[in-house]
Amino acid sequence: MPAIQKLYGTGKRKNAVARVYLSAGGGTVTVNGRTIEDYFPRETSRMIVNQAFEISERQGKFDVSATVAGGGLAAQAEAVRHGISRALLSGESDLRPTLRKAGLLTRDSRKKERKKPGQPGARKKFQFSKR
Repeated sequence: MPAIQKLYGTGKRKNAVARVYLSAGGGTVTVNGRTIEDYFPRETSRMIVNQAFEISERQGKFDVSATVAGGGLAAQAEAVRHGISRALLSGESDLRPTLRKAGLLTRDSRKKERKKPGQPGARKKFQFSKR
């Protein structure tokens, strides 16, 4: 592994955008200035954030500093994962096949569908009355 100062990656999911900085260290993760346990109370969200390190076998080798804005906690966790994957890739391009196969480099472009005029929701229609 080459000498690394700071790696950067931008991750996105729904309306959440994460700016992720990786630096060589002991594996501490801070999100918006708080620890990962403090910011993501769900174990599932913490697992999602660390998925890129597990797949690339880089657990505990990088300190993560992330700034996340927009969306909910689940989308923010996936945005951080996407950012970590892209940051790892900027430092080690040989990880591309591994991360690509796991689907961590693909930006999940699904967003909330807009509400249409004359309807109560995006797809829901008002109750039909024949008479």
